[in-house]
Amino acid sequence: MIFKGVRDGRPYPDHGLTLRDWSRIPPRQIRLNEIVTTTRVLELDRLLSEDSTFYGDLFPHAVMWHGVLYLEDGVHHAVRSALRNRAVLHARVYDLDAEQGSEQ
Repeated sequence: MIFKGVRDGRPYPDHGLTLRDWSRIPPRQIRLNEIVTTTRVLELDRLLSEDSTFYGDLFPHAVMWHGVLYLEDGVHHAVRSALRNRAVLHARVYDLDAEQGSEQ
């Protein structure tokens, strides 16, 4: 199994982060087998494209919610890493658990 799980949709509430907000989160390594994807669709042309991040962030976006790491954006990066026999991926991780805990 490459990923911990595969879902269709985000189970967590909207975090409201903009691309600028995401860019302020430093990327870190995450293990592929700890990720739950939020999409079941893989577009082969995007997977094979060398410049698939030309108009987006270079790093995938993941959200930690209820102790589970959800890959919000970047499933193509993750699959490419798996195809190259890599067990980790560099991604920006937003800790929604910590954010909600600080609001209480």
